[in-house]
Formats: sequence, C-alpha cells, structure tokens
Amino acid sequence: MRIIDTHLHLVYPDRFSYPWLAGAPAINRPWHVEDYAAEAAPLGIEAALHMEVDVAGADILPETGFMLGVHPLVHGAIAACRPENPGFEAFLDRIAALGPRVKGLRRVLHVVPDDLSATALFESNLRLLAPRGLTFDLCVRTDQAAIACRLADAAPEVQFVLDHCLVPDIAGGDIATWKAAIDEVARRPNVAVKISGVVAYSDPDWTTDTLRPWVEHTINTFGWDRVVWGSDHPVCTLTADLTRWVRAAQELVAGASGDEQAKLFHRNAERIYRIA
Repeated sequence: MRIIDTHLHLVYPDRFSYPWLAGAPAINRPWHVEDYAAEAAPLGIEAALHMEVDVAGADILPETGFMLGVHPLVHGAIAACRPENPGFEAFLDRIAALGPRVKGLRRVLHVVPDDLSATALFESNLRLLAPRGLTFDLCVRTDQAAIACRLADAAPEVQFVLDHCLVPDIAGGDIATWKAAIDEVARRPNVAVKISGVVAYSDPDWTTDTLRPWVEHTINTFGWDRVVWGSDHPVCTLTADLTRWVRAAQELVAGASGDEQAKLFHRNAERIYRIA
C-alpha cells in the first residue's frame, strides 16, 4: 500500500531556531531528512509533507522555503503562520511566491492562550485561505474542541485538518470525554482528521489494541473520505519508531477494504492537500 506521510517534522538547529525544543529534551536534536527517508522507503512511504516545527517567527518563511527543496521525498510543505496578526494577507502573498508546493498553513494553538484565536481578525484571516487553495491544520487539545468548531464554522469554505485525533489522553484513558469532543468536531463537513500522534499520547508499552478504540472511533466518526495518515515523526519516537507506528496503523485497518485503506494512506491526502 502506497503511503503519503502528511505530518513529517524535520529539525535543522544549525539553520533555524526552535524555542520550544528546550522543553522537550527527548527530541531536542537534529532530525534530518536522510535518516527519515532511509527508514521510510522500505515501509512504502513514497511522499511526505513537511509540517512546520513552530520555529521562531523570523524563521517561518525560510523554514518553508528550505523544506521545499530538502529532498525529493518531500513533495510539499505546511507552513507556520500567525493569523492573529494584521499583516497576514501580505504574509500570504509571500507564501504564494514560494509556489504551489506550499499546501497549507498551521498555527499551533495548544501552546498559546485560547483567546489568541478568538478574534474577528483571526477568523477573517482564515477565510483568506479558501480562494488561495490553502488548507489549515488544527492543532488543539481535547479540551479545546470548541476552538476547532468555532474556527471551522467561521470559515466554512476552508478545508481544515484536525491533527492527532484531537490529542486524546490515551495514557490517562478518559475516552468518554474525548469521544464527545471529537464527535462534535466531526459534525463540521469542512474538517478532515489526521490519524497521527496517538502513540505519543500513549504509555511506552502501548500495543495495537491500546490504540484501536481511539483510532477506530475517529475513523468511524469522520468516515473514510475524511481521514489522512501522518507519522508525526520524530514526536512519535517518544514511544515508538516510525516502523512500529506504520505497522500498527496497517494492523489497525487490516479489516477494511483495499479502497478504504487507500483513502487513509494516500488517496485522501492527494485530494485534500492537492498532491499530484
């Protein structure tokens, strides 16, 4: 089965500043594309999208431009952005100048105050994405589901992608609260979901059966036409390696049809992120 990885982080500390990594010592080191590609190719990963790594603001455009040429495996990039800023439209013009391989934008919202995105400016800036053909990845926790719903409602023409199954507390086991939250987000037809990140929210001794109720509920709730797969590498290495996560994901959907598996692993990504 062909795989498109919609959530690859690459880290080049010699080029860019990553202030948040000081608080994440387990992954605070270089993560270069060559190492990822060597493990990814035998697994059937034939293309990847670079997901911004929350670099310092001055590095947003340089990071995006660099990743577009870093390796043939990287077919596009999802850039960081600051929709809370008045100069957002001018920023979009600069992003457009990098070419069509910039597929979307993301603002990490679980590390900033909730009211940062609760403004008319933030919402109106998001609406600028639709005519430019850009997606917006929603990176929020379960307790922030209302933020995802409000932004999706405020920009109904924009294609949103909910990262990491809404960041479930798999290690803590509170599945009921998470189910209610993700069900509410899934009611928005302009939101797809990314089957990614779940191993990082699990204990290190997780098994496929540990992940199954969370992944299966996500797929059942959104449906096979609104799911994509992502490695979340290297964050996944907190409890696994890339190979273990890919094999687990394949096992989790082994009972689905070939068409359904193709939608998850590559077909929906090609459509949602416009990957030729």
